[in-house]
Amino acid sequence: MKALINIDYTNDFIADAGKLTCGKPGKEIEEYIVTLTKRFIEDKDFVVFAIDVHDENDPFHPESKLFPPHNIRGTEGRLLFGNLQNVYNTNIGQENLLWIDKTRYSAFAGTDLEIKLRERGITELHLVGVCTDICILHTAVDAYNKGFKIVIHKNGVASFNEAGHEWALSHFENTLGASVL
Repeated sequence: MKALINIDYTNDFIADAGKLTCGKPGKEIEEYIVTLTKRFIEDKDFVVFAIDVHDENDPFHPESKLFPPHNIRGTEGRLLFGNLQNVYNTNIGQENLLWIDKTRYSAFAGTDLEIKLRERGITELHLVGVCTDICILHTAVDAYNKGFKIVIHKNGVASFNEAGHEWALSHFENTLGASVL
């Protein structure tokens, strides 16, 4: 069994006015992510939206010292970007769709994602979203350490750091044994 994990494809990470935007590289993967997400939903595979959430002016969150405030709870910035929001809204409430709020880079850190995957007998994870060298990377490392097969969709990941993006793609394949499609 397989699952698609959409990571942080939100307005704050993609839109021109986003608080921590990837900009053009993020926008260029929208159609791929939307098409893949629709296919997984139609095939009744498990689809997870693992979305970064922060509270405004949280002095205790480690990212507060590293990045500008982003994906603040209850803001437009935290909504899924573009047509992916429509796909989510159209399918909300389906058994094979799950939204997980995450407060760390990895979709596994501090969430019940592993439990939800194991309950469904899922062994293969397909990862898309942003940023390749941050949240995708940390999720992939945790997935590897938990024994999941990992598939990274090269046309479905992006970063604001091109060198980091390229390094992460190599790392997925050469160090984590992931398939990079």
